[in-house]
Amino acid sequence: MKKVIKGIFHHLFLLILVVVWLVPILWLVVTAFSGYPGINKTHFFPETWTTANFEKLLLHPDSVVQYGAWFKNTLIISIFTCIISTAFVLMVSYAFSCTRFKGRKALMSFSIILNMFPGVLSMIAVYFVLKSLNLTNSHLGMIIVYSAGSGLGYLIVKGFMDTIPISLREAARLEGATELQIFTKIVIPVCKPIIVYQVINSFLIPWGDFVFAKLMLNKGISKDYTVAIGLYNMLDRSLVNQYFSIFCAGGFVVSIPISILFIIMQKYYVEGVTSGSVKG
Repeated sequence: MKKVIKGIFHHLFLLILVVVWLVPILWLVVTAFSGYPGINKTHFFPETWTTANFEKLLLHPDSVVQYGAWFKNTLIISIFTCIISTAFVLMVSYAFSCTRFKGRKALMSFSIILNMFPGVLSMIAVYFVLKSLNLTNSHLGMIIVYSAGSGLGYLIVKGFMDTIPISLREAARLEGATELQIFTKIVIPVCKPIIVYQVINSFLIPWGDFVFAKLMLNKGISKDYTVAIGLYNMLDRSLVNQYFSIFCAGGFVVSIPISILFIIMQKYYVEGVTSGSVKG
């Protein structure tokens, strides 16, 4: 009987968490199709339904809404960051997992400790460094910063590489393969699941980032914004009553690409996470 009661409470608690998590998302989606432009506090579901918010968002830009430009900026930053970060992580992970050199363990420990410090603490210093290089209000500067420290997040990928039999690399060396050939032709093909995991993670960081993007793109030029900054500006007190439904439509649209990517790659993503946690 106690087990039954305990199980009921556990399921009720989980149900409450699900409701708390899903209700705001559901409200955003239904508001995106609302015929009321502002925040409707009287009804959860709209009294009138329309796709006009999506049409305004995607087809009729104005001085406030330039969603096409924001989406393109965010996509470019995310793609380049994803490519560079994934390459950095794979190279660092290979060096720590598959090679042996003096100071290796000390460098690994230092990297892990350094990666524990919140990035927010260094943002002001990073901003002034980029300002001295004339890279503020620049998408290139954002790509550099997003990518520069990515190699510190090597631990999970290294854990996956640790599971690859040493005999594969030794056999390749006996055949005369160089380290580069071993890395590209033996290790990388075996690491497909963890590469998918790393690609998704590397893409998500700039795709949803607001704090650093807001710090960097401070010139006030709307066409240079990322999606996060553009949507946030719609919530200004003077604009929210006119643009809130469009804001919800923008939030709905920006979630579609990453949701599709995650669904397609889910099998490899889960396999990469679980395999990468076998060894440290």
